[in-house]
Amino acid sequence: MADLGNPKNTIEMIQKHQFAFQKKFGQNFLIDPHVLDKIIRAAGVTKDDFVLEIGPGIGTLTQYLAETARQVMAVEIDENLIPILNETLGGYGNVSVMNEDILKVDINKMAEEHNGGQPIKVVANLPYYITTPIIMGLFENHVPVESITVMVQKEVADRMQAGPGSKDYGALSLAVQYYAEAYIAANVPPNCFIPRPNVGSAVIRLTRHKKPPVYVADEGLLFSLIRASFNQRRKTLLNGLNNSAYISYSKEQIQEGIAHIGQPPSVRGEALTLEQFGKLANYFSDLQN
Repeated sequence: MADLGNPKNTIEMIQKHQFAFQKKFGQNFLIDPHVLDKIIRAAGVTKDDFVLEIGPGIGTLTQYLAETARQVMAVEIDENLIPILNETLGGYGNVSVMNEDILKVDINKMAEEHNGGQPIKVVANLPYYITTPIIMGLFENHVPVESITVMVQKEVADRMQAGPGSKDYGALSLAVQYYAEAYIAANVPPNCFIPRPNVGSAVIRLTRHKKPPVYVADEGLLFSLIRASFNQRRKTLLNGLNNSAYISYSKEQIQEGIAHIGQPPSVRGEALTLEQFGKLANYFSDLQN
């Protein structure tokens, strides 16, 4: 079976099946064995693991996963890739391919059937336009996931692990860090893909917290506060929250909340830590009770 980590084999497979890349699916196939090895290492995949792979493409990373995991479920949205996957993965008895949109898959059921309900590992080379909905969907729906190791746009990886005060810090940083510990395992230049993307990429591993690092009485309120704080980034936190349709407190109440967490009225959302946003959310929760 051809090793698809070799660019020559990838090109031959694409030509053989006359496969046309579809912009709407953001398809860029990896062609660098070193990067593939780094993804497997970062994901910490072992023979005990059931792995969910999102967007296998022609099966390049899937082949590497099949060599190291107990079982791989590869979910591919593009039906034109299914015949190719059947060929490239035909020799692996521990791989199943599902032609489906990952946002519509019941991952709880999958974990129950294939992993005894235990948390699974997710590995993916994600299309950049849908990175955030997929990752946040996995976290927010509380599906049993131990870790998510993904290839994403470099800029998005930087945002996921950024801290307060930096230009990359924002709603995505806080949301990801509430659910997981973020670690950038490798930076990947455009020449590692066919076709070459216009931006640099990075492999990031998100290891799910056993429980969130801050306790909040109302997760929905926490995320409403975070979104409102960064919607108008240059505004003060006070004005950002006061102008938001999602926040129902008076300006005086918001000002009192900001004072409660030890911050001046002029503070901006980008200066607050996750812990401070958590305290603010709990302050407002107490107001309601």
